[in-house]
Amino acid sequence: MTDAAPTATPSTSERLDRLPFTRRHLRVLTGSGIGWALDAMDVGLISFIIAALAVQWDLGTGETAWIASVGFIGMAIGATLGGLLADRFGRRQVFAVTLLIYGVATGASALAGGLALLLVLRFFVGLGLGAELPVASTYVSEFAPARIRGRLIVILEAFWAVGWTASALIGYFVIPTSDAGWRWAFAIGAIPAVYALVVRWGLPESPRWLERRGKHAAADVVVRSFEQSPGFGAQTESRSHRIVQAGTSSTVPAGIPALWSREFAVRTASIWVIWFCVNFAYYGAFIWIPTILVQQGFDLVRSFGFTLIITLAQLPGYAVAAWLIEVWGRRATLSVFLVGSAIAAVFFGTASSEAMLIGAGMALSFFNLGAWGALYAVTPELYPTSLRATGAGWAAGIGRIASIIAPLSVPFLLGIGGAPLLFVVFAAFFAVAATVTWGLVDRRGVALDDR
Repeated sequence: MTDAAPTATPSTSERLDRLPFTRRHLRVLTGSGIGWALDAMDVGLISFIIAALAVQWDLGTGETAWIASVGFIGMAIGATLGGLLADRFGRRQVFAVTLLIYGVATGASALAGGLALLLVLRFFVGLGLGAELPVASTYVSEFAPARIRGRLIVILEAFWAVGWTASALIGYFVIPTSDAGWRWAFAIGAIPAVYALVVRWGLPESPRWLERRGKHAAADVVVRSFEQSPGFGAQTESRSHRIVQAGTSSTVPAGIPALWSREFAVRTASIWVIWFCVNFAYYGAFIWIPTILVQQGFDLVRSFGFTLIITLAQLPGYAVAAWLIEVWGRRATLSVFLVGSAIAAVFFGTASSEAMLIGAGMALSFFNLGAWGALYAVTPELYPTSLRATGAGWAAGIGRIASIIAPLSVPFLLGIGGAPLLFVVFAAFFAVAATVTWGLVDRRGVALDDR
């Protein structure tokens, strides 16, 4: 009689994928989500502040466009550097440092006495913000069990709607109250500098990253804390988890050249195009909506009120995307929401009444932000642990190039064709992104292992 073969010790990835959704998962999700919401609040605030400063400082459209675009220049640089640094030094560390950078720069913006200093500070705001977003999505994805990973990333992205709604409330209730209203808005935006301390000391480092760096004992401590945490649902083992156990893994080199290896070249090209198109259409539209409404004859308060109503449709968009992403999969969900964004953009640009304007704007918010949720879910899944933050960061960085160009393009497009031409162009970008989505791989339920 022979002895039974010893049971193989499960890997960190397998242990994480076996878990139910626990209180520790909730802590990571909400801790990262609050940072995400604060990011959105800052980006949203600038759209309202631009509209106010255009009046107070008598700025032309070119100058106001640069207030938006210089922040996106910082975001492009921050996104590419942030991913590389997170793969080298850890997700949590970079997450906290980026929150600190853009929180301090936002608070300092409240003291700006002229356009030049404001532009410099907005660059540093963008630098921190651009680095933080791809790192946060990578961080959460590396804790999430495979069977619900996409849904959790969409929920993380839904915090963006919370932050953007907060910015709309500040824009409506704070900025118009006095000439210093925009300064108080910037001061409120400095909250991330304080929250960075919570991130640094209150959240664990990614065990997948720790294991990749050879820190097996530290990774084990983190995973054990999740295994011992009370769960909110029954512990189940999904079909995709069994596939991971039956498969093999291989080490993938880190660094930018690996993004263009034979295995990843098509998905890298596809995700870069999608990020570019979605950034161009989203930031071109949403940064300028309050200003466009003012130019169409609505006063500042009414324009901000319409924008607040339109913003409220973002949360239902995220909720539907969070459900569909584990039912339809990543590619189908992303593609459908991008097509919906394209159609809504056409209707918004050609709206002939207030009701149509608000309805089309809400549809644009619903579909566009649902698409963002799906995009953030699929991006980290395209790459293995050694390359994940770099891949996500570079995709976001390429997207930020579009977000630089878009605000600068809006005055020109408005000048030659008005809002109808502007939003048809945005619709075309959404349509291209929807088509290119099918060049991605759909890794719904598959573990985040090197392959």
